[in-house]
Amino acid sequence: MKIHHLNCGTMRPIGGQLVDGRGGPLRRAELVCHCLLVDTGKELVLIDTGVGTPAALRPAEWLGGPFTRLVGLRTSLAESAVEQVKRLGYAAEDVRHIVLTHLDLDHAGGLVDFPHATVHVYAEELRALESRHPRYRAAQFAHRPQWRSYADLGEPWLGFDAVRELAGLPPEILLVPLMGHTPGHAGVAVDTGDGWLLHCGDAFFFHGEVDPFRPYCPPGLVLFQTVMQTVGEMRRKNQRRLRELNRRDDVTMFAAHDAHDFKRLRAI
Repeated sequence: MKIHHLNCGTMRPIGGQLVDGRGGPLRRAELVCHCLLVDTGKELVLIDTGVGTPAALRPAEWLGGPFTRLVGLRTSLAESAVEQVKRLGYAAEDVRHIVLTHLDLDHAGGLVDFPHATVHVYAEELRALESRHPRYRAAQFAHRPQWRSYADLGEPWLGFDAVRELAGLPPEILLVPLMGHTPGHAGVAVDTGDGWLLHCGDAFFFHGEVDPFRPYCPPGLVLFQTVMQTVGEMRRKNQRRLRELNRRDDVTMFAAHDAHDFKRLRAI
């Protein structure tokens, strides 16, 4: 099991320490779209997709003008998941499965670049998309992805209920219910052989937020999470569970947009 850490979309919003905890409030903060490319030895599995190639070619259409301006998106074909897959020596068609934490535009925007892949997602998230929830960008799903959806049922795993394996994927990759940010938000756990790597999506936004002793999140991100949440009580409950899980030495967790953890894990 070989794992590659990919940044599939850099964002530079104004706010500095209010957003990423560093520098003055007028500097541009740094956020990423942290995705995982897992080589199982037989095929590739992509966990989240970033913003996709259309974000570099027609960002306002693909992501919306207000979003691109608010987050200071730095559009780049080179940062797209598909281009990074190719630079690693693979073909786009080698990505046979995509596992999504959720369907927000900066996590599912790259689906269009892998139209042949099976896309794994919680059924509740897919239902929210099919009900035309306004947070999702319909254009990103017009190519009709090959969905494989799951009820939030499963087995206990390290203090979480209803964790499940995924059809056609090895048992080392698990879907973990982390609802709250969106109706069917998930974490994705990967057994690396040396412990678990847990992609938490947007269950939290800042590495200090899951510190089990002195949790902290910059106020700009606190506000953003509150505005974007669908079930606040569930989101906060899952963050408390993640703090407890973070006490373990055999689990490494990260948030999708935290540049600090992306750089740390990529270096390892």
